[in-house]
Parts: sequence; structure tokens; C-alpha cells
Amino acid sequence: MDLRIQRCVVSNLRSRPKVLEIGPFVAGLDPDTESPFINYASPQPGVPITPADVADLISAFAGAGRKPRLEYVTSCAPELEDLLLAAGFTVEERNQYLICPPDRLNEYAVPDGLVLEEPTTDPDRAGVVAAQNEAFGDLPDERSEVAVARMRRNQERGGVVLGVRTADGEWVGGGQAAPPNDKVSEVAGIAVREPFRRRGLGAAISAGVTRRLFDRGVEVAWLEASGDDSWRVYERVGYFPAGHRLYISRES
Repeated sequence: MDLRIQRCVVSNLRSRPKVLEIGPFVAGLDPDTESPFINYASPQPGVPITPADVADLISAFAGAGRKPRLEYVTSCAPELEDLLLAAGFTVEERNQYLICPPDRLNEYAVPDGLVLEEPTTDPDRAGVVAAQNEAFGDLPDERSEVAVARMRRNQERGGVVLGVRTADGEWVGGGQAAPPNDKVSEVAGIAVREPFRRRGLGAAISAGVTRRLFDRGVEVAWLEASGDDSWRVYERVGYFPAGHRLYISRES
């Protein structure tokens, strides 16, 4: 499973507007945002890595004006962390990832007065983006139209986006999944605005996105939890821990 998840990570990076192949690494960059959570690299599984490769990676990020950063499944490159630490990288976070196969999925409906649906226009996409930003407490580092265009590209390439809105059209939360690779897809961005929490919306969005992936032939959906509360939500939906990932970066 670790290998399938890591291949999915690399495939997602190759969908970025700008892709750099740096020895054993694939870096996915977006010229419209400097966010390190969008601009990062990951190793190709099974390819040997040397200190020179790490130095080349740092130089490539510097040339692109981006902070050197990686996300990867640790078992797929067990020697990499020591090489990165020796090159001045600092561990940001160690996470367990969770997976859900079709036979584990539990369905959840949204409460009365709310609708779960896919945004199909840019104004609706902007509403979902705004709801997610508010829910995460983010101050966007990019123009709204940039995030909307990224969401639209994700849908056009076969990814899933779902939002929850009120009867009068107010978007209150959302989530998405990346286009599948080898019948595997990452679910991310599950968020609900504070006034609408504790109504089961996180579970409904997570289950809805996951159901749509399975309806499109996906065999494994995966995600990461941002805290104990979201972990419990994902477990109720049917997700369970399956492996470990590392976030690590180096100050420019």
C-alpha cells in the first residue's frame, strides 16, 4: 500500500502547471502561488538517492524561487530523511495516512436544509474556496481566481470537488479529491465553517467525495487527518491508518 500511495503522490505532482524532474525527485510547482503546501517535491519509489541529488533539488527550488520542501511515504525512501537533515532540512510533521476501500465506506447524509453538490460554475467554486479558507483559518496567499482555476483544473482532469450550501445558496464547507492514479486517489481539504460544525457535515462531505471516487472505479481512497477530531470523523466514515508520511523543508 505504501508504494501505491507514494506513486499517487508523485502522479499528483506531475499534474502541477510546472514540473521539474530532478534526479530521483519530482517537484510540482505552481507559478501563481508561493504556498509550500502546493509547491513541493517527492521521491520516485525505488530510485537510489545521493547527497548530490539533494543538493540539485535545493538548487532547483532556489532557481524557481520556492522553499525546498518534500512530502513522501517514509518506507519508500528510508535513507532520504538522514540525507535531508544533513543538508539543513527540518522536519515539519510526521503523519499517519489513512485509507478506505469500497467495502469499508459508511454513507452520511447532510442535515435538512443543506445540500451536498459539486460546484459547476466559477462563482460557486469561489464560494467553496472561501468556505474552506474560513474553516481552516487561512489568510489566502493568492488571488481567489487562482484557487478557483486550480479547482476547475482538478475537476476537468477527473478529480472530485463537493461543497455544502444552504437553501439560499450560501456555501458552508467543502472538500475534494485528486484525479485517480492506478485506481488510487487522495482526499483533501475537508472543511466546515465554524457556525455549521457539529452537525455531521465533515463526515457527509468526506463520505460523499469518497463515494464519487468509488463510483468512478477507484479502489483505494486515502487522506491525512489534521487532528484528533478529524481523525475520529474519518474513522466513522471508514478510513483506517495504513502507513506513515513525512513533511520536511529547508529555509531558503
